[in-house]
Amino acid sequence: MSRPIRARNSSPKREYRTMSPRPKKRAKAGYMISAVAELYKLHPQTLRLYERVGLLKPSRSQGNTRLYTDSDLERLDVILTLARDMGVNLAGIEIILNMREKMVEMEKQMAEFAQVVQQELSRVASRMDERPPRHAIVRATPRVVRIQGREG
Repeated sequence: MSRPIRARNSSPKREYRTMSPRPKKRAKAGYMISAVAELYKLHPQTLRLYERVGLLKPSRSQGNTRLYTDSDLERLDVILTLARDMGVNLAGIEIILNMREKMVEMEKQMAEFAQVVQQELSRVASRMDERPPRHAIVRATPRVVRIQGREG
């Protein structure tokens, strides 16, 4: 879904372009509350409410102006999808966002754990290639069984 946004270096005529999904690599730009409100068709008080209840945490300039980063805008996208499209109230949005953050952290921890396990398996496998085990419970080489004829 494309959203109209104002080009950063636009003239006062307010040129608009449509925005495809945001690229993954972004600058640490800071958008003022009026630009974000216009971009998302919100009243600035709505953004202030989201900040007051803890859903958004924009940084502040030296003059104490709210500055929204691209990650803040991604979070706002999620908030608005939950509120507008799914009818979730603010308390529900807070719970969902907290759960998403915990899931991301758990996925990160699981990936780190999987990496440690893989390294350990590689280390053990390389040690096994170096020398065969000396104290095996089961014989490592097959035993030849001779079948003798029956005596009758």
